[in-house]
Amino acid sequence: MFSILIPSYNNIEYLKICINSINKNSKFKHQIIVHINEGIDGTLEYVEKNKLDYTYSKYNIGMPSALNKASKLAKFEHIIISHDDFYYCPGWDSELLDELRKIKHKKYYLSGTMIGPASNPKEHYRDSSREIDVGDTYKNFNEKKLLSNLEKISTYNFQGTTKHPALIHKDMWEKVGGWSEEFFPTGGDDSDFNMKLWRENVRIFKGLGKSIVLHFGSITLRKRNLNNQKNELGSRGSKIFHLKWGISVKFFRKY
Repeated sequence: MFSILIPSYNNIEYLKICINSINKNSKFKHQIIVHINEGIDGTLEYVEKNKLDYTYSKYNIGMPSALNKASKLAKFEHIIISHDDFYYCPGWDSELLDELRKIKHKKYYLSGTMIGPASNPKEHYRDSSREIDVGDTYKNFNEKKLLSNLEKISTYNFQGTTKHPALIHKDMWEKVGGWSEEFFPTGGDDSDFNMKLWRENVRIFKGLGKSIVLHFGSITLRKRNLNNQKNELGSRGSKIFHLKWGISVKFFRKY
């Protein structure tokens, strides 16, 4: 089925939620590959105990390098790009697989749809109807309420996605060289990856409304001055993207 790449940076409580949701709510059996940055919070021991595939670095090597390292262990021909603070809802994988079966080539980028806790910033989502009050941290997360209210959440398919969880063919991943590591630690790297796919004539960038994940919202980045750090990383990433491709991230995402 899918090889799911999950970079994690001392974020064990959310990683547990993420992995448990994959095991519980997936229709098919997938390969989970965690890249552990530092792992001083018990992540390494947790991953080993649960016999998950993983790569490891003693320090935070950033999102692009973490994904590239994890991808080396991928056993399946389809790769999922994930965050460690996702909760995968029932049907997430069957929706992607159904869409995948309609495509007779390897040039695609499919994504699920992120919904979020109502107390988190709206910037992650397209409208307030995708916010749900199920708790905003692992401590008060109400899984039962989330699952019982999924059908009430307004979602739809859309074109032009650059979001995650994202599904691509392993051959296309390798053809574009994975993620560009000059965007360390993150910021602009997802758009850069999509630009590389675009230049390889990928034209299907489709988000699926019924492939739903709850995104707690950059929990790892919240450990220290979230807003300033996100702005700094985004600004730096946007400058690198503009110099590299000659257009802005905003222009690329819009058109």
